[in-house]
Amino acid sequence: MDRLSNTVRPYAWGSTTLIPTLLGVAPTGEPQAEMWMGAHPGAPSRITRTDAAAEVPNAPAAALVEQALTEVIAADPARELGPATVEKFGPRLPFLLKLLAAGAPLSLQVHPDLAQARQGYADEERRSVPIDATHRTYKDANHKPELICALTPFDGLCGFRRPVEAAEAMEGLGVDSLKPYADLLRARPEEAALREVLTAILTADPDGMAETVAAAAAAAERIGGSYAPYARIAHHFPGDAGVIAAMLLNYVQLQPGEALFLGAGVPHAYLDGLGVEIMANSDNVLRCGLTPKHIDVPELLRVVRFEATEPGVLRPEASPSGEELYETPVDEFRLSRFDLSPGAAPVDLTAATPQILLCTAGAPKAGEFGLVPGESVFVPAGERAEVSGSGTLFRATVVA
Repeated sequence: MDRLSNTVRPYAWGSTTLIPTLLGVAPTGEPQAEMWMGAHPGAPSRITRTDAAAEVPNAPAAALVEQALTEVIAADPARELGPATVEKFGPRLPFLLKLLAAGAPLSLQVHPDLAQARQGYADEERRSVPIDATHRTYKDANHKPELICALTPFDGLCGFRRPVEAAEAMEGLGVDSLKPYADLLRARPEEAALREVLTAILTADPDGMAETVAAAAAAAERIGGSYAPYARIAHHFPGDAGVIAAMLLNYVQLQPGEALFLGAGVPHAYLDGLGVEIMANSDNVLRCGLTPKHIDVPELLRVVRFEATEPGVLRPEASPSGEELYETPVDEFRLSRFDLSPGAAPVDLTAATPQILLCTAGAPKAGEFGLVPGESVFVPAGERAEVSGSGTLFRATVVA
């Protein structure tokens, strides 16, 4: 078991206070958006181990060496991940765990399924699109299902709502330039209505759309109530077509302990709050708005699933061991939670798969490591993992 040293990413949308408050440190005034835990090459966690020479009989004592988790796994994937994980997912950690702290809306986005990702990546490779090009859509050949579990009240947008509900919301603002969208939403079958209106929003004349967004934002600010989120979004993204696209989606408010699973093709955006996020280890994002970054409209329309859905708020399923599991239909990650009580018997979490354990409350103990909120450990496959003490631990692993 290894204590992790993790990187905090300072994206502009990040909260300046939520992660520092969890960690018990003073805010710097700068946004602290995400703390990454895992082996993503963009910001791998680091661990400290003795040099391999220390394992050789009669060798002199070796100094402790800090290494990136990517390097540790690459040196011996079977040992760190377990044979079953390597066979199923290859020689890499299949998931990335995060603390995510939104102080402003993230981009409105959607993720491809595995077949779409493989096809899109192969196509851009064949066309020699540079991997770091701003117009590149597929950074790898993997899908990116994800789950967000709220640690504080957490607001977001998730999946299309029924077209008639979106039409009613647009009509309620009293903005003339929204009427054609509302009329389409009422006149066409569900899939066609959602597809045609999203297409029309994203391909509208930028100057005309900016005027529409300004009028809609002013009306939302004046009316308040259920329109308040759109006024807030427009404050951060004045003139952005994504403000109008957001009105097509379900608005969701999670309470601590509740979660959302975002599968392929489901448009979504996080708006505000602190949560534990886990995802397949991929960078494939297709954006629909609320961003200055490239929006590939034709590819987006190929990936989005144009169907109205309920947000599907998840609550954990308890087991006799005390593990509370968030059920999802993917194998790349498995997220669960333990609320440990003082004086209770230690819980054995030893598994044949790799694990990351993250403390979010209290002062539990994982193996020999005492943890405080925001601290985490990596447990190689098959290594004994016993937790005890008092507090809340999230457990991230895979289904292999």
